[in-house]
Amino acid sequence: MLSSRELANAIRALSMDAIQKANSGHPGAPMGMADIAEVLWRHYLKHAPRRPDWCNRDRFVLSNGHGSMLLYSLLHLTGYDLSMDDIRNFRQLHSRTPGHPEHGYAPGVETTTGPLGQGITNAVGMALAEKILAAQFNRPDYPVVDHHTYVFMGDGCLMEGVSHEACSLAGTLKLGKLIAFWDDNGISIDGKTQGWFSENTADRFVAYGWQVIKVDGHDAIAISRAIEMAQADEEHPTLICCRTVIGFGSPGQGTSKVHGSPLGAEGVEAARKALGWNYPPFVIPEEYYEEWNAVESGEKEYAIWSELFENYRKEYPELAAEYSRRMKGELPANWETEMSAFIRRLQDNPAKLATRKASQNVLDVCGALMPELLGGSADLAPSNLTKHKSSQAVTPDDASGNYIHYGVREFGMSAIMNGIMLHGGFRPYGATFLMFMEYAKNAVRMAALMKQPVIFVYTHDSIGLGEDGPTHQPVEQIESLRITPNMSVWRPCDQVESAVAWKMAVERRDGPTSLIFSRQGLPQMERTDRQLADIARGGYVLKDCDGTPDLIFIATGSEVELAVKAAEILTGEGRKIRVVSMPNTFEFDRQDRSYRDQVLPPSVTARVAVEAGVGSGWYRYTGLGGAVISMETFGESAPAEELFREFGFTPENVASRAREVLAGR
Repeated sequence: MLSSRELANAIRALSMDAIQKANSGHPGAPMGMADIAEVLWRHYLKHAPRRPDWCNRDRFVLSNGHGSMLLYSLLHLTGYDLSMDDIRNFRQLHSRTPGHPEHGYAPGVETTTGPLGQGITNAVGMALAEKILAAQFNRPDYPVVDHHTYVFMGDGCLMEGVSHEACSLAGTLKLGKLIAFWDDNGISIDGKTQGWFSENTADRFVAYGWQVIKVDGHDAIAISRAIEMAQADEEHPTLICCRTVIGFGSPGQGTSKVHGSPLGAEGVEAARKALGWNYPPFVIPEEYYEEWNAVESGEKEYAIWSELFENYRKEYPELAAEYSRRMKGELPANWETEMSAFIRRLQDNPAKLATRKASQNVLDVCGALMPELLGGSADLAPSNLTKHKSSQAVTPDDASGNYIHYGVREFGMSAIMNGIMLHGGFRPYGATFLMFMEYAKNAVRMAALMKQPVIFVYTHDSIGLGEDGPTHQPVEQIESLRITPNMSVWRPCDQVESAVAWKMAVERRDGPTSLIFSRQGLPQMERTDRQLADIARGGYVLKDCDGTPDLIFIATGSEVELAVKAAEILTGEGRKIRVVSMPNTFEFDRQDRSYRDQVLPPSVTARVAVEAGVGSGWYRYTGLGGAVISMETFGESAPAEELFREFGFTPENVASRAREVLAGR
């Protein structure tokens, strides 16, 4: 039988060979953490390589994603559908083994990691999802939701501030099934970390409410004992501090030289000799595969759980059906009927209210229909209006709720929601002021990159929030979200568009949605049934004229009212004016050409777009000969009405700019 060290050396060999062939990569972490990985994956990780989507598997997150060859080696060795050819193609175009783990490229990659700190934060979301699901579905003798979340992370993850946000909350919520391994090697790209990372990390995590264990990261027995101690404590998440040697076995071990560069041909040969690895590149002897293979053990684990769940289904058929529906991501059977009827009621009962309040009204309906809706706010629930009638707080001792108080942790909240979504069983939404999206932008981007249908709620959408001033008044944020690939951005003009936006966000499966709502009250627009149906297409004709328009106004949010009033002024002057409400440019751009040309006829080149934010993106609809009334400076501190006048957001100024465009034809 092969020793733990020998089996770990298979990871080291595959990692250095793949990195050397690619002439690119990070050998330090895979070689340094191989002993930890061998113990965890061969003796404790509950997984089924032939069933990578099994809902009760343990989750494994490589937060220090630059060490991706560690994960790829583990997946290959344990029997996942990741071949040696895939390993050979490391970091090559369209390979299944990109430079950092990318969700969706290879089975077993739970999340995309690379931006340091976000992997551990995703893992907090996964562990939180497991705890809430267990509280909602488990019954005596039927622990159908019962798995751990394991994380590997490096010094960089701990230095990034988002790890503080997430790990602090994890301790507070007592996520006892979260177990993190810190690769404590004292080295980062710039050299020895003592010069810039000297805090007492262990005490930091004790202060968070974590169990902390220190081990030699190359001692298999010590690692095994630490894992068992971590599993035994279900009240506290655990940090296992693993003192390791970066690049273990290589000539440059223990230095920054092995962090992010191939070892070189001579270095690889020297490492082979030091490790006693006497096999050619990309050759793993069959006896190693036999020891590593987890297919048979995984099938046994799955069979045990399947029998448990089948008995659970007999005892609790409604719970079992609901659990299965939620893990498949299916909407409730009555979703379409109930939501469509609700939107119709709104259309038939006009009201003037802030769209943030309209959003809360929609949530009252969604919350009653969708037990999987898991909300939250970054300490702004009374302002974001994200709590609904069915909201129940998730607490450390009662995780059966559906609302998370994230505290002032916008970045952490957003990355945690990504982890919740990746875990399955929930549709998470979380809110903050639009301005503070900036703190969270990298996690928002990761949701778009991974095509995860997370719902980001942003209120106080413009200078319309008033007296709080330019620090709180978003200007460039809407455009920043719109230019993010795969991000659907809704900025509705009234309660009806707000309800449609929520419906579309919930129904979307191929990416995230940002819902942007106002602080100030907005009047409801009149619509026909056809116009009501067309809201979902992202842009539609809200007000029209007889015949071909002389000019088209395009507006979103609170500025739709301005466009309508300006159109009335110009109509009174004998002009033919069309008003297009375009709450979602992403959806509008996905419509067929014929529909887009119906809304914005190519023959009508006199166009004016109006939005109280950066306006550069609107020129693709107005053309350079059109006009965009927008914010190109930061705001000021004053009541909203004064600010709109100061920056030209009045019907009179909109009409005046339209006359200039018409005069230039």
